Amino acid sequence: MGISPEVHRYILAALFLLTGILHFVKPKVFASIMPDYIPYHLSMVYISGAAEILGGLAILFEKTQLWAGWGLILLLIAVFPANINMTVESVQKSGYTSLYSMVTVARLPLQFLLIYWVYWACLR
Repeated sequence: MGISPEVHRYILAALFLLTGILHFVKPKVFASIMPDYIPYHLSMVYISGAAEILGGLAILFEKTQLWAGWGLILLLIAVFPANINMTVESVQKSGYTSLYSMVTVARLPLQFLLIYWVYWACLR
């Protein structure tokens, strides 16, 4: 039978809440991976962190679940350039053979799986 979408929403909520909180605890880590063409790195880190926290909370409630699901999907798309930038910088610095570079390369397609997971748990 599998795990219900409700359980998946709790797991997703925990992931988004944790990541959102980390944006406020370690903002420089997140700012460091942002592409140069994005302005106001630190402000963007705080805005995206707040969005993750709000989205993570909102997917737990039936009245806000639909909007939160779409918001989180849009957020995951919006932050994808930072993930690409992190990968490009890592590969340029260490090559493809470093563990960190391999993890950042592998993480890129996982972003699409995360988008689908949010869709599956919140929007269908």
